[in-house]
Amino acid sequence: MTTPTKFSFIPILALALGSSVTAQKPTKPRPEPVKKILATDPSEAGPDFAVQGEYARAAKARGKKGAGAQVIALGQGKFQLVLHAGGLPGAGWKKGDKREKANGETIDGLTTFKTAAWTATIKNGELTLTGADGESPKPLKRTERKSPTLGAQPPVGALVLFDGSSAEHFDGGRLTKDKHLMAGTSTNKTMKNYSLHLEFRTPFKPDARGQGRGNSGVYVQGIYECQVLDSFGLEGKNNECGGIYSIREPAVNMCYPPLSWQTYDIDFTSGTVKDGKKINPRMTVRHNGVLIHDDVELPKTTRGGKKEGFVYLQGHGNPVVYRNIWMMEKN
Repeated sequence: MTTPTKFSFIPILALALGSSVTAQKPTKPRPEPVKKILATDPSEAGPDFAVQGEYARAAKARGKKGAGAQVIALGQGKFQLVLHAGGLPGAGWKKGDKREKANGETIDGLTTFKTAAWTATIKNGELTLTGADGESPKPLKRTERKSPTLGAQPPVGALVLFDGSSAEHFDGGRLTKDKHLMAGTSTNKTMKNYSLHLEFRTPFKPDARGQGRGNSGVYVQGIYECQVLDSFGLEGKNNECGGIYSIREPAVNMCYPPLSWQTYDIDFTSGTVKDGKKINPRMTVRHNGVLIHDDVELPKTTRGGKKEGFVYLQGHGNPVVYRNIWMMEKN
């Protein structure tokens, strides 16, 4: 008896369908794009904003120094910690004093930094340092400093350029919904020798770096720039906040954390000619109440300035805002 031939339908089906049943390599899911933060209000800033900022510990006894720390947000839960011996810049620490740095990140609500000599952790607004020997001094507490000239009222006879009511003293001046003056405008009035007070606020841009991080500038006479930038915790260069751009570094980096209101108090003396000799303009600057430039000579102008003779608040593609601006003429 002949055994019936058995047929397999799978090969026949494969031949019929041809390449349509060719095995395909599994595709990897595309990673979600990283969401970069740009916040102009703390309510929009996310959890990293509550970690970044300044931490301080007062001196334990008279004659002893305190301690200060600045925590810079770098985006996506990562940070840089800068420890200042003696206190915060302008409050115990001065340029040239010891400062140490370490990188860290937040995991499960605890932000940790490690070096060979110490470990630092941040939780609930306290920064705890632990030495290699396991000892932990009293924690540093998160603090928010305010400039002593914040809200300074114009003296009698001063020209009030902006008080939040209108931008009439600025060409092309635009206001935010909160009645702050947006960067990218010049005054339509000028003086030769004067004191200038203004307040500014940089945005929170933790993913940005360098000149992309809250960039603007106050151009005195339209041609000498006192830089505005989120330079919180940095070295303090002439192209960082407080620097007279390309001319002089600030005596100390007094930049507060982003979204803090900060002050510039500037005294400007125009150049002249005396006994046939040119005398260059000079400028004194206080940043958040601290003297950072003392009667500095201005031997050259800053590129990018506009409308010579007027105060120019540089627009640089960042939502930097200004308020409480006034000038007082001086002899």
